[in-house]
Amino acid sequence: MLVSAKEMIDKAHAGHYAIGAFNINNLEWIKGILTACEETKSPVILGVSEGAGKYMCGFKNVVNMVKGVHDYLGITVPVAIHLDHGTYEGAKACIEAGFTSVMFDGSHYSFEENLAKSKELIELAHSKGVSIECEVGGIGGEEDGTLSMGELADPKECATIASLGVDFLAAGIGNIHGVYPKDWKGLNFERLGEIQKATNGKPLVLHGGSGIPYEQVHKAITLGVSKVNVNTELQIEFAKATRGYIEAGNDENIAKKGYDPRKLLKPGTEAISAKVKELLKIFGSEGKAL
Repeated sequence: MLVSAKEMIDKAHAGHYAIGAFNINNLEWIKGILTACEETKSPVILGVSEGAGKYMCGFKNVVNMVKGVHDYLGITVPVAIHLDHGTYEGAKACIEAGFTSVMFDGSHYSFEENLAKSKELIELAHSKGVSIECEVGGIGGEEDGTLSMGELADPKECATIASLGVDFLAAGIGNIHGVYPKDWKGLNFERLGEIQKATNGKPLVLHGGSGIPYEQVHKAITLGVSKVNVNTELQIEFAKATRGYIEAGNDENIAKKGYDPRKLLKPGTEAISAKVKELLKIFGSEGKAL
């Protein structure tokens, strides 16, 4: 079922678990993630960056790909197609293209401009039955070419954005995108608690979920995080499995016959499914679609 993410996020927040938001980049990623979520009966959010949308030949094609795989595999769990770290223009384009959920990342604007654009997009999304996430406080690292050193979001600013009626809120709490450095200080749980209190229990989003110690992820979920974004871990697992296939001697066959992408990419697809299943246990969303 292709749905808005609001209901699944609200249920996760009330039930003290989190929905996995896994980025997709091609057919294999869509297939691997949806297969894992169907097997575990877990609702899921498929994240799409604007760069990935371009790679997959446009937002409308992304929607069609997801719908096609979804229907062919007979997926029964709730699935949301979600724009990840979208621009103002990108969010509008994805709503038009048929996404069921969008994120507007206005954290690089002044707070006043972020507030104004968030208000407009929240009203537009809700008028179309689309859920929306907004961001306060930049998330560290690099996401699809966008750089941020990361920061701790201001609880008062979070409360102001939350009051607009946003469905779930991304707030910087020391998390970063990509691989975490050895000297990373960890998540700031005190600030997370302050944000949850200031927003009157608004469901919160943990970006940069790859590489955060699982005990910290679990603690964040107990403090109001209801959506955890994962991309880097899947990229690593996909690359390792594909490289392993070649290094196992299959490269000789490729040199003689050319490569069969179905065989080359199958290990990567299976590795993504295995990693997603592992993470769903951590997030506590297994069986929540029953």
